Amino acid sequence: MTSSADQGPYRLRCEWGPDGGALVAAGADVAVVVDVCSFTTTTSVALDRGIAVIPSAVRAGPPGVVVAGRRAEGGLSLSPVSVRSAAVVPDVMVLPSPNGSTISAALADRVPTVLAACLRNASAVAAWLAARPELVVAVVPAGERWPDGGLRVAVEDLWGAGAVLSTLVGDSAAPEARVAAAAFDAVRPRLTAELRACASGRELTELGFAADVEVASELDTSTVVPLLVDGVFRAA
Repeated sequence: MTSSADQGPYRLRCEWGPDGGALVAAGADVAVVVDVCSFTTTTSVALDRGIAVIPSAVRAGPPGVVVAGRRAEGGLSLSPVSVRSAAVVPDVMVLPSPNGSTISAALADRVPTVLAACLRNASAVAAWLAARPELVVAVVPAGERWPDGGLRVAVEDLWGAGAVLSTLVGDSAAPEARVAAAAFDAVRPRLTAELRACASGRELTELGFAADVEVASELDTSTVVPLLVDGVFRAA
């Protein structure tokens, strides 16, 4: 059976990972990338502090631009706590990751507009979209990776996508978008506890980054909508 993940007749679409995102974004006006643990959460924290973010698949950047390191190395990294607590912050930084960051950079060549969403800014992103009802929207939960490189569906990204879609879904929403919205509505009363308990939350906690999970669960604490312009996420 061939894939038809473009969900052609629907204005609100939802599909997973880099391959699904590329398919579902075909013909879309806006792609919304969701990577709750951790790229889009860390991007939202960075923009709250006035730091613009360059998404990248590799740990490299333009001369003179700070490149975020690995969590275990200390300093600025994919850890949202590292960005929130930094005493000195740059104007812009490269924030590499194999999931949300890589997908964001790739979609920039396919879709006119790319946004970064997480639980922290879900309502702000939804409001931005609601103000533009003529746009076709592809929401892309990034997912994680199995050791062999295959896509691991990450439930926290389903919840993050659903948090954006929850107030938008209607007859124009694809079934995949409606499922994401329903999943978020169901988990919302116990969101923080479930985020701690899910596979990604447990993994971060076991690695010593439980505080990152708490930041990721801060529902609607940010009003910043990260918009990718000329390869850089800045506040819309």
